[in-house]
Amino acid sequence: MVDKSEKFSWLVRVGYFSRAVLYTVVGLIALTSAGRIAEGTAGIFKAIEDFPAGIAILWIMVFGLFGYALFRFCSPLFDIENEGSDAKGWGKRIGHAGSAIGHLALAWSAFKFATNRNSGGGGAQEAAAGVLGVEFGGIVIGLLGLTFFIAAFNQAKKGVTGSFMNRISPQAPDFTRMIGGAGYLARAVVFAVIGWSLVGAGFMSKGSDQVKTIGDAVASLADDGIWFTITAIGLLLFGLFSFILARYRIIPDLGSEGKVPEFRAG
Repeated sequence: MVDKSEKFSWLVRVGYFSRAVLYTVVGLIALTSAGRIAEGTAGIFKAIEDFPAGIAILWIMVFGLFGYALFRFCSPLFDIENEGSDAKGWGKRIGHAGSAIGHLALAWSAFKFATNRNSGGGGAQEAAAGVLGVEFGGIVIGLLGLTFFIAAFNQAKKGVTGSFMNRISPQAPDFTRMIGGAGYLARAVVFAVIGWSLVGAGFMSKGSDQVKTIGDAVASLADDGIWFTITAIGLLLFGLFSFILARYRIIPDLGSEGKVPEFRAG
């Protein structure tokens, strides 16, 4: 009989697999198809939809990205990865919350394509418009942008220090540290762009139409020449890295203690 912890572990691994597909496609499209990347997130899911069994892949991504978002929400709520409750720990946990919200938005986009309900509009922009329409909505959007800045900082720090290896099995391939580090640095750039778009919409009254998700953020870098190419390669590597995580990531146990200690080398 499969217990709740094992079911949770499988859901998270499907989430990492879904994230792997997403970032691999983002990187490939950015490097090979200027027209598709100009469409932002919609272009990414259109590309996946055109794959053999594309609709089935989209449904896997719906559940996987939703499961990954739940996993990330468990960090600020329950601290399942032992980040702690000091300022440093809460910084990481708030960053995970920003990642969770971003992946929920991606899960919703995948759902719209999987059910042929996509109208070509931006789901993130529509949601932001709704929030901005209520009292203090701008503050909410702006604060969300700050969580993405925190997440971007944490991603960059992981890329430089390699601390992410603490939660990966030592059986993972030897090149995991290299591609993971490059991937996290590229992801930090994307998260910073998303954060700036949210801060602009929330605190600077620039409008909800400027709010960006992953594909839109990458598309906005298209005029930056070599930096765009480096970021695209990094995101492709992050996709490959996420495939490794789907197999070798140490998932916190949801048993009696609710968490698992970090895996440290040496």
